Amino acid sequence: MLWLNYFCILSIILSYTARYINPNAFWPLAFFGLGYPILFILNVFFIIYWFAQMRVIGLWSVLALSIGWNSFFSYFQFNLSSTAPTNKDVKVMSYNCMLFDLYNWSHNKKSRELIFDMLQEESPDILCLQEFFTSEAKNHFNNTDTLTEFLSAKNIHTEYAITLRGTDHWGVATLSKYPVVKKGKILFNTNSNNICIYTDVIINRDTVRIYNVHLASIHFGKKEYKFIDDIIHDKSTEEIEGSKNILRHLKLAFVKRSEQVAIVSEHIAACKYKKIVCGDFNDTPSSFAYRKIKGDMQDAFMESGSGIGRTYAGKLPALRIDYILYSENFESYNYKHFPETYTDHYPISCYLKVK
Repeated sequence: MLWLNYFCILSIILSYTARYINPNAFWPLAFFGLGYPILFILNVFFIIYWFAQMRVIGLWSVLALSIGWNSFFSYFQFNLSSTAPTNKDVKVMSYNCMLFDLYNWSHNKKSRELIFDMLQEESPDILCLQEFFTSEAKNHFNNTDTLTEFLSAKNIHTEYAITLRGTDHWGVATLSKYPVVKKGKILFNTNSNNICIYTDVIINRDTVRIYNVHLASIHFGKKEYKFIDDIIHDKSTEEIEGSKNILRHLKLAFVKRSEQVAIVSEHIAACKYKKIVCGDFNDTPSSFAYRKIKGDMQDAFMESGSGIGRTYAGKLPALRIDYILYSENFESYNYKHFPETYTDHYPISCYLKVK
């Protein structure tokens, strides 16, 4: 037990360093960052275990957790305050809409309607959608027209990473109720639907730049998800081969994201306007990708959220990979993590007011 405790202490310390080391230079540290929530729980267990025996060895885990206390608050928050919104403040929402369940992954044919109903009810002033799909083909889903019909945020900026048949588009979309004065995109050297766009809008006579980011995902296949499912349900499985496949996918994703964030973070740092950054980073707060993009900006969940910040609804638990960040000119309140979703991500929103 003592050596297991030492291993957990060393592992959680390594998880703190993961956000500072580029996976392109040394990718193994990124795995420790990904495992921070589990490592935190294990160290809490050892604290209880040793203290129950009246042994001071538990203080080593206390020290290890204290060193990275800020990491804890990037996953868990206890903000119970609520503020009444004003007309001057901006409601921002970010959501990976998973192509509006185009391929019926949820096995619910009403998913698209339910997503639209939720968006209409929330009626954000700024809406950033990742994994956006729309089509101009007959008898297909023109989601661009549908969204602008019922949302007050009718000024839309769409950019596509993939277009097939000249009519079907995959990419991201930013919708705003504020006038759009400039649009741009940041392309990655990839054939996936990962992309970053920026949209300049006028809010209270100020120019605000909105970044909508979708970074590289892990791209697990059926075999990898089956392996995870078998582990969760304690079924027999080819553990060694399954583990190798998962580690391989994770490594490639860590490295690919590090290349993408190098481009995005440089662009954000050069922007002189007030900034709002939304998106699916496909990485946790203990990652290099998150730290590079966040820079000196604020995180809406950390400033005004409450509870566990989980935004991923898939088989991997407790992952916060979707974010709303903003420059110091703003202050957030009423961060909301939606309890239900119709995709593999939970929508998030908050209100921003100018300081």
